[in-house]
Amino acid sequence: MDKLLITGGNRLHGEVVVSGAKNAALPILCASLLAETPLNLSSVAALKDIDTTIKLLDTMGVKVRREADKVSLDASDVASFEATYEMVKTMRASILVLGPLLARFGTARVSLPGGCAIGSRPVDLHIKGLQAMGAAIHITHGYIQASTLHLPNRRLQGARYYMDLVTVTGTENLMMAASLAQGTTVLENAAKEPEVVDLAECLIKMGAKISGAGTDVITIEGVERLTGADHNIVCDRIEAGTYMVAAAMTGGEVKLRNVQAHLLDAVIEKLREAGATVTVETDAITVKANGKLKAVNIRTAPHPAFPTDMQAQFMALNTIATGVSKVTETIFENRFMHVQEMQRLGADIGIDGNTALVQGVEYLDGATVMATDLRASASLVLAGLVARGDTVIERIYHLDRGYENLEAKLNALGANVKRIA
Repeated sequence: MDKLLITGGNRLHGEVVVSGAKNAALPILCASLLAETPLNLSSVAALKDIDTTIKLLDTMGVKVRREADKVSLDASDVASFEATYEMVKTMRASILVLGPLLARFGTARVSLPGGCAIGSRPVDLHIKGLQAMGAAIHITHGYIQASTLHLPNRRLQGARYYMDLVTVTGTENLMMAASLAQGTTVLENAAKEPEVVDLAECLIKMGAKISGAGTDVITIEGVERLTGADHNIVCDRIEAGTYMVAAAMTGGEVKLRNVQAHLLDAVIEKLREAGATVTVETDAITVKANGKLKAVNIRTAPHPAFPTDMQAQFMALNTIATGVSKVTETIFENRFMHVQEMQRLGADIGIDGNTALVQGVEYLDGATVMATDLRASASLVLAGLVARGDTVIERIYHLDRGYENLEAKLNALGANVKRIA
């Protein structure tokens, strides 16, 4: 398995282009199942999770053409309505084929998902929402078996559904399903993430009638059919945030292109609080820092609050900042697995329940560490960039799931990162 070898101590300088968002591309790729004509997407990043999703759609009979960052998906001849455990086990987002399959074809058999080990992300909200729309659902032998064959016109029926917990994939799955349902569906306590909004915008281009995306109440008026469209995937705000923190931690100056600052308000605010200078333009952000950063308290919460996917990166920043900081994780109960790896680099971190106390240290020292999940991997890369000597990060396949051309982008900014066997 590949590893990353990082020699720390270089300041990052230059420009980096932010890729399209993985978490927007995955549901939108699955939305191709809803359309009777081809869906054409651009700004699709070259990532492991996207490869997996395309492979899954291919096994169902979706014809996929891919060239650079452009993907065309034709679901006019879908032959299989099943997502097998083999396809689903590496990636939880595979559950996103459930709603589209059920809405368009009236049947679906989808394995219960696997993916990152960052705590329970139950799919029961997806299932309850589809049941509220009239679907018959049974879980047997690790598979969700769903059908609408008993319903009028074999179509899902519009419903009002309140989600007990804010769930991004749950909101997306139900929004896709409701697009082809009979009648109007209202999703309450819906996720407000930019990726949900991007999916809604794509579905609207395909002919869906959706209002309220980006608020906690989304209304979907079902239509008879959807067609393909052209859509450009929104920028990856988490990739952008990661490079912004890298610039600040190394005391460099980095300009990010293809990025929308309003998607990163909470991150920008915390970087400024830490002492970095952040300059915002229409589709660019520049981060500059020199001298010691100040420790900042972080509390994760659903959008538009501070994103859980940036928690590990800011913990890395806090390890070398002046002062003591409190990092509170409210979304995933298992999301401090990077802490013991950071401690191997010399970080001073104590954990009490869902809160970590970080005492900034003068410097980190390179060591061999192991990536445990996607964002934890990114935080270890950031720590390695500022550590003295060499840091080796093992199990970096997690990184390849969410960061396009990571080492090439970092090296272009002046870092010293090598992929080794």
